[in-house]
Amino acid sequence: MSVTEAVGEEEENHPSDSPSGVEEMTQPTQEEYSWPVIRFDVPPHRTYHFYHQYRTATNPNNFLKGVKWSPDGSRFLTSSEDNTLRTFTLPDYGSDGDVSNCYTASDEDSYAANLVMNEGESVYDFCWYPYMSALDPVSCVFASTARDHPIHLWDVTSGKLRCTYRAYDSMDEITAAFSIAFNPTGTKIFAGYNKAVRVFDLHRPGRDFKQHSTLQGNKEGLTGIVSALAFCPTQSGLLAMGSYSQTTAIYREDNMELLYVLHGQEGGITHVQFSKDGNYLYTGGRKDPYILCWDIRKAVDVVYKLYRSSEYTNQRILFDIEPLGRYLGTGGQDGFVHIYDLQTGHWVSSFQAASDTISGFSFHPYLPMAASSSGHRRYVVPDDVHEDVPLSGNENCASVWSFTTASMVENDADTNDHDFNSLSEQENLHQDP
Repeated sequence: MSVTEAVGEEEENHPSDSPSGVEEMTQPTQEEYSWPVIRFDVPPHRTYHFYHQYRTATNPNNFLKGVKWSPDGSRFLTSSEDNTLRTFTLPDYGSDGDVSNCYTASDEDSYAANLVMNEGESVYDFCWYPYMSALDPVSCVFASTARDHPIHLWDVTSGKLRCTYRAYDSMDEITAAFSIAFNPTGTKIFAGYNKAVRVFDLHRPGRDFKQHSTLQGNKEGLTGIVSALAFCPTQSGLLAMGSYSQTTAIYREDNMELLYVLHGQEGGITHVQFSKDGNYLYTGGRKDPYILCWDIRKAVDVVYKLYRSSEYTNQRILFDIEPLGRYLGTGGQDGFVHIYDLQTGHWVSSFQAASDTISGFSFHPYLPMAASSSGHRRYVVPDDVHEDVPLSGNENCASVWSFTTASMVENDADTNDHDFNSLSEQENLHQDP
């Protein structure tokens, strides 16, 4: 099944008059779709590979910071150390001819990025508009935040900057957000700062925002830089925020009321994500080998810990939960992607995605596919500054993986049975009477 068939037909949207160009939208009506059941006991095969595009002359030590699929599954977005954001459209999504002509040579990139957007400084965070759909160009946007820059809203149909959202400090200078996230309705952008969250109206770009302190009057709450944001997917109005002070807090979205403060991470929080049913929260930190699972209905003790090899790096390593909500995939410094069963907390399987740190892993929202990004910062000795770093092509790269599904195995079994029966019939026909 192609992505277009999986997403289904949507109603025609009309252009918006708002400065951001994004209409206030509700959840689009889609055909009922059941996500395929993945066989994680069968290693996936690499469908597409991207390496040379990240080996730029200006930054030979470039590496990828993360990868995220668009909500409609038509493309994925990567962030890299060269302050660049790149989008890659899946060839079977009706893309143009240049993209669909994929290279077959193993040492070549599968195809070129559709769009390359340059930020002025290091990219801190990026996120897709939650109702982005390639069928509606108005909704094809994502937000990014970079050092010493305002929040940018990018148009993925043209690669141009659509608008900006600016926050100022007490000296009336622009201050950058360390983390960003759209609220579930797609009407606001929540941005994390030092002991504060600023909320921007998506349809009112500029310097208008509401500011909320993460500390309550009694000094309880989240201290330090807000490094990660995540909303509960069940429309319950819960917002999870992690900070580099090794704590996570859960607030109400409407009034920023503090509900819980979670302690237990060994390093600063770099990623938070709710389970699909909204009952559990998963948190990961830098220089911390464990992803912690919290039951937000109790929010007292850790339910279980999921190991990953990240105890020696400050790098942000993004994990993801597959659309059915049963399994979690995460990378690590060992170059492997580990799959865990969230019902039991047990390790299920792993596969080597690169010979370098896996900085990001993201499941496709509709198809049995996933995307991974790899690489880490390398320091070159001054005497060897003009020499190339010897890399094999499995480092500092982005890859798309295709998984085997249960239906594929059943079809293969049926085919084998059919072939065996046909062969037996042919042998009987050729036997002497």
